[in-house]
Amino acid sequence: MTDAKSARPLMAILRGVRPDEAVDVGKTLVDAGIELIEVTTNSPNPFESISMMISAIGDAASIGAGTVTDVSQVDQLAEAGGQFVVSPDCNPAVIGRTKEAGMLSYPGVFTPSECFTALRSGADTLKIFPAFLLTPTGLNAIRATLPADTNFFAVGGIDAPVFKEWLAGGVHGFGIGSSIYKPGKSLSEIKQSAMTCIAAYDQACAELEAS
Repeated sequence: MTDAKSARPLMAILRGVRPDEAVDVGKTLVDAGIELIEVTTNSPNPFESISMMISAIGDAASIGAGTVTDVSQVDQLAEAGGQFVVSPDCNPAVIGRTKEAGMLSYPGVFTPSECFTALRSGADTLKIFPAFLLTPTGLNAIRATLPADTNFFAVGGIDAPVFKEWLAGGVHGFGIGSSIYKPGKSLSEIKQSAMTCIAAYDQACAELEAS
C-alpha cells in the first residue's frame, strides 16, 4: 500500500483492539517501526480507536479501517480522519466513496475479474485475500494480465517465513494480523512480533536484491 509516510509496506491489522488500549498499541507499533495501522470495523468502537490513534500518532503513522463492506463505514472513517480503507471484497460503491472522500482504497480481490473491477473503480492497491489460498505462483499468473504498475498486498495466512517467496511472486507489501496483534497480547509481545516481521521483510528484500 503506497503511502509517503510508510518506509516499509507492512500493515499491522488490529482486529479486536479496544479504544482504551488503542493509543498504547499504536505507539508500540510505531516504536517498533510499523507505520501502517488498520483497525477492523468488527472491533469494539473502531472509529473511536481510529480517531484516538490519529490524534496521538497521526504524524508518525497512516491509520485506516479494515473489513469495510459498505459506504456508511467509509463515511464514518472519513469523519474520524482516517487515511485508507481496506475491504475483504471488491465493492465498486465502497471504492468510489473512498476516493470521493480523498482516502486510499485497498479492496480485497482474488480473481482476475475482481482485480480489473477494482482497478477500473479507482482502487490504489489490490489486497490479495486470502493470499495463502492463491499462492505466489497463482498471483504471478494473474499479474501477467494486469497493468505493470499494479500494486498488491498479500493478506490472510501470510507471515514472516514466506515474505521472500511472495515478494518474488510480485507483491509489494503485507498485511499482518494475529502474528503482530491479538486481544490479550502484551505491549512487549506486540513490539517484539512487529520487529520480527520488519527484520524478516528487510532480510527478504536484501536477499532478492542480491540474487
